[in-house]
Amino acid sequence: MHDHASRRGFIAGASGLAAAGLIARSARAYIASGVTPAVATTNGPVVGLMEEGIPTFKGLRYGAAPVGPLRWAPPARPTPWKDPAGAIAFGPAAMQYASGGGAARYPGAVGPALNQLMNSGEDAIRQSEDCLFLNLWTPALDNKARPVMVWWHGGGFNYGSGNWPVYDGHNLAKNHDVVLVSVTHRLNAFGYLELADLGGDPASGNVGMLDLTASLQWVKDNVAAFGGDPGNVTVFGQSGGGAKVATSLAMPSMTGLRHKGIVESGAALRSADKGGATDQARQLMKALDVADLAGLRRVPAGAIIAAAKAMGPIGGRWGPVMDGVAIKGHPFDPVANPIGRDIPVMVGCTADEQTLYNVGFDWWGKQTEAQMVERLKAQYGPLTDRLVAEAKAKYPADNPSYLYVDITSKAAFVSSAALAERKAAQPAAVYMYVWEGRTAVDGGMMRAPHTTEIPFAFDNVALGPMLLGTAPGTVALGKQASAAWTAFARHGDPNDPRSRLPHWPRYDAQTRATMMFNTRSRIENAPNEGFRKLMPPVRPA
Repeated sequence: MHDHASRRGFIAGASGLAAAGLIARSARAYIASGVTPAVATTNGPVVGLMEEGIPTFKGLRYGAAPVGPLRWAPPARPTPWKDPAGAIAFGPAAMQYASGGGAARYPGAVGPALNQLMNSGEDAIRQSEDCLFLNLWTPALDNKARPVMVWWHGGGFNYGSGNWPVYDGHNLAKNHDVVLVSVTHRLNAFGYLELADLGGDPASGNVGMLDLTASLQWVKDNVAAFGGDPGNVTVFGQSGGGAKVATSLAMPSMTGLRHKGIVESGAALRSADKGGATDQARQLMKALDVADLAGLRRVPAGAIIAAAKAMGPIGGRWGPVMDGVAIKGHPFDPVANPIGRDIPVMVGCTADEQTLYNVGFDWWGKQTEAQMVERLKAQYGPLTDRLVAEAKAKYPADNPSYLYVDITSKAAFVSSAALAERKAAQPAAVYMYVWEGRTAVDGGMMRAPHTTEIPFAFDNVALGPMLLGTAPGTVALGKQASAAWTAFARHGDPNDPRSRLPHWPRYDAQTRATMMFNTRSRIENAPNEGFRKLMPPVRPA
């Protein structure tokens, strides 16, 4: 589905994909037994593959290539086609940085274990400005009107795609009777360059988010033909993807297109201020030696990425802009934005978010307490001593390396709790969780790092034996979590007898009931309360 101009039927389309080098290797070889019937969409008919009984569509185009005059412009519909287009291979990833994260490298088997589920390196190889594609898995091509779950990928706002192995929707469709959609969209300077005051479109700083609106419009217009209910759409995402979900609750363009939201380790309370974002755009234009939008649009895509990276820290701080056009008010600061008042929300984080970013540093396992305090003071200033005392009381057996991440990981918790509290003041329900279930790689050294819950929520634990292990309790937790996630998508309430979890109450500012996911999950009221009271909530990176 990547070249409609020269397509002459399904076989020609498939050949074009292979010739362009866009057919990606699959993490799990679901064997195709044939092609699906042609499905009519608003853009034209499409044909996917029947993969072990699941109709699977990869590389469905939902927007025209955002190049030329469409660079830094809201997405446009693609040119319609008449012959069935082959949706049999992932589309390209967006233009992006080569990698994310803060660790210089990963020790032992950690790197290969992560890559088994999250192959961001492949995205960097297969990147393109022509990236507005989605993937879809469905139990059947019928009119059953199943819940639809739309996944917005992580990677901050800098990298990633909807194509990672961990995002494979086969098991959610097969085991939980939902339609799963994963989306790729514009990122970094291509998705969030604020040019409104520099001759650009008024919404230029949020075209990456408007791509997501366009993907939801595609779902509304077409998902019924794939067995889904356009009136029951849950958007969910992790890290940057979770921040995209939170931000969507401040976007009028998404009203009526999404009905529930799940924010995983990405509780974005605020969007960037327009003034600072405009200065960032000016700096990029100066680095590229261009004076206006026309000149900027002539710059090769790779040169834009290189210039942004060369800008230092500011070149990595891309994201939604509170421009008053696409985004009207901050998502959850100082209160929950009224645009999302009727949208039920699940929100949470992992217990050990920051091990993912720190276990690869040379100091890991060797850090002294004095070094730990010095690092913390750079982030928390006068709060440091009180935070260290709180951590020592809660984690008395931890060494300074683990104490450091015990503390820094709480930033995601505090922001999630702030989002939950502010959301609880609105009519729609909010549920909060903390993911404690641990990884197994290298003796469990990372505990429950950032990203851990994703394969569990997708019912994809079996795809990550290197990272997660194969213990019966781990496998069972995957069934419990995926049942809770899909129950929320179905009813706006994660409680479901299939999950065999304790009853999960709504979150409120008095009780702060929180589901602690583990091999023996439990409800805990007001967990991490000392940290919540000490730490100010912050916008996630």
